[in-house]
Amino acid sequence: MAIDNPLLDKLNRTLSLELPEAHSIDQYLDMILPEIKMHSEDLREREFYIDTRWLEISDKDDFHEAVLHIFRDDDEYLLSIDGNINTGVWRTLPKSNTIIIDQMDGDAVIKSELFDLAFLNKDFFVLKKHGDQKRIGKTKYRLLGREAHVRKFVWRDAIESLYNLHRNNGQYVGVMVAVGVVVLILVLLSFY
Repeated sequence: MAIDNPLLDKLNRTLSLELPEAHSIDQYLDMILPEIKMHSEDLREREFYIDTRWLEISDKDDFHEAVLHIFRDDDEYLLSIDGNINTGVWRTLPKSNTIIIDQMDGDAVIKSELFDLAFLNKDFFVLKKHGDQKRIGKTKYRLLGREAHVRKFVWRDAIESLYNLHRNNGQYVGVMVAVGVVVLILVLLSFY
């Protein structure tokens, strides 16, 4: 009979270095994000995303375009699809990690989207679209990678790179536990 222990389950997941099996970016991110959230910056730390060329990563078989998202100072948003530029504006909501992206045609807003920040570091910008996207057949996350970092990646490489944040932390925890055990043994042996 197996004993359910949430603490042991968490420790086992932390020390497990294998990427769990999933079939989509959304499924992978649902598993990985809780494990790496502690490494995330927030939207107030603009230096992590302003004027960075964020390449969109998708697991869709028919996704072949090079889609870049660029968030500029003064709330200017640039969307490049295979080099063709669409402009817009972006803004964050005060006291939250929420961003609104408006795509414009002249002065008219043609599309406005609300995202919550799921993860941000120097290499990845993961946005979670508000609402039940699965219900309407859309993806939950917009996975963006710094172009210089992910240019040659297929989507599973990007997921693996994100998972390495957890994997590297798990190795650190494992080493710290081993060092703690060795110190404890040395302390106990010093009394004999």
